[in-house]
Amino acid sequence: MIHRCLRLLAVALVCGSAAQAQLAVSLRIAKRQYLAGEPVMALVTITNHAGKELLFSSDGRFQWLDFLVKDANGNALNTRGREIFGPMRIVAGESLAKEVDLSQHFQLSEPGTFSVSALIRQPGDNTQGTTTNRAFFSQSPGRLYWSQKVGLAGGGANQTREFRVLNFAGDTKSQIYAQVVDGQTGQLVRTFMLG
Repeated sequence: MIHRCLRLLAVALVCGSAAQAQLAVSLRIAKRQYLAGEPVMALVTITNHAGKELLFSSDGRFQWLDFLVKDANGNALNTRGREIFGPMRIVAGESLAKEVDLSQHFQLSEPGTFSVSALIRQPGDNTQGTTTNRAFFSQSPGRLYWSQKVGLAGGGANQTREFRVLNFAGDTKSQIYAQVVDGQTGQLVRTFMLG
């Protein structure tokens, strides 16, 4: 009787680990240091080991791809809204990658250190899913060279934008960035590299 229970337990463990092994998932961040407000690019790679084609799609309640971004204190960052990722079909044995700009989905405008992981839900698995590794990145305010506040046309007396030119030395070399800031709220509107 004991041997039969042990065999059943072993079969259950093998089946459970086989279900988890159907997907191999990983997450990579394009670089480790960003200027605050700059696009933070994450690359999620999924390899299908299920032995059949898989179609990943959202069902209205659960997305097939979710991200969890936390600050240095372990607090989850607020999302900008619910992003629905389009379907992705992966044939057996194939690996596909999806690149996502995390700054479009999360409030990533403040300097600090952050971690991110992704959750991929297989077709028919709407709750648990498979979690990727955790990747780390930091954001810095950069060094201000020049700034100018201007009023918005038709925006009223209190509506302004501040244009900034910044220097930022991230992972590689020093770069010059332009930044647009809402003059009333201080929120970053746009950050982009000039060269």
